[in-house]
Amino acid sequence: MLSKLKDVLIGPPLPTKILEHKQLNKIRALAAFSPDALASIAYANQEIYLGLVVAGSIGLTYALPIGLAIIGVLVIVALSYFQTIHAYPSGGGSYIVARANLGVLPGLIAAAALMVDYVLNAAVSLTAGVAALASTFPALWPHRVALAIILLLVITLINLRGLQESATFMAVPVYLFLGTFLLMLGYGLVRLFIEGPTPTGASAPPATSPLTLILILHAFSTGCTALTGIEAISNGVPAFKSPQSRNAGRTLIVMAVLMGSLFLGSIGLTQLFGIVASPHETILSALARRLLGSGPLYLIIQFSTLGILAVATNTSFMDFPRISAILARDGFLPRQFTGLGDRLVFANGILFLSLAAGGLIILFNGDTHALVPLFAIGASASSAKAHGLPSL
Repeated sequence: MLSKLKDVLIGPPLPTKILEHKQLNKIRALAAFSPDALASIAYANQEIYLGLVVAGSIGLTYALPIGLAIIGVLVIVALSYFQTIHAYPSGGGSYIVARANLGVLPGLIAAAALMVDYVLNAAVSLTAGVAALASTFPALWPHRVALAIILLLVITLINLRGLQESATFMAVPVYLFLGTFLLMLGYGLVRLFIEGPTPTGASAPPATSPLTLILILHAFSTGCTALTGIEAISNGVPAFKSPQSRNAGRTLIVMAVLMGSLFLGSIGLTQLFGIVASPHETILSALARRLLGSGPLYLIIQFSTLGILAVATNTSFMDFPRISAILARDGFLPRQFTGLGDRLVFANGILFLSLAAGGLIILFNGDTHALVPLFAIGASASSAKAHGLPSL
């Protein structure tokens, strides 16, 4: 009975000999590895806004300069990981790079930061996705924890079904988000050219805190969560079809360009249109409502945002089990993490990640804003150790 139920939920067992045929082409790989990076604009923009709005209209004028600074960091990190892909084609990303160049202890620190970051990414992405949905339907706010847990269970089952199956499923929300959001930003630029910018002071709330260097640095650090997910491709190079390094490198560049365009475009339009969100609305929802009204087009944007945030969790499900398997192979985690499940995925790593992320969602009551500071620390630590830098 249990065996039949398992076959229904995740499919029948697959022979190991077909493993190489389960590798991903660039289209599927972009869908599988990029959701985290692309979706990070939702909560990164939100955190920059929340960090600056306490200083009123003067604070909000710093949103675009902070966004430009983060784009500069994005370029540096993307180029670094592009080199990592070709220098370390076996995957493992930060852990492999740090261990090979700095020693075992720095490698383990990078691995620990990366694994914590993946758990937090799963929790943050799901809670942010539910927040986008609740911005459209405010009655859902009290049920955000249950909704996030349901989405987590769905993503877990999809990943247990196999690598290609999960990538194919993720392609729909990823490319829907890219299409709708890029079209909205293009329309916003046309509107900006016709109407001109709106002074921020016209709609900004009164300041409750003075604008200080600490406040600006805090907004920058939480906004750097936009950089999460860039390392995903370097961790999963073996999942690509041959030639693996070349395909992975090209996919990374495409992902970085798309991510930078979405992040800078949305934060620029938000500032130039002087947009301010209500307490129970995300800043991207407020931008979409300003440009598109509250009709069907706005709903499409909100549901595509929910979709990309929900599947952003998939980046964690793609890479956390692989990092766990590499660490287990090297003797730093239980050997059970190295075993492939019936569907040729690291099932134990997937299940462990799901339990950890679900625990965080419940512990933090589904509050994205409460989870993001931990997320930012993990992201900065893993990237810093990968490139031989002291973590923040």
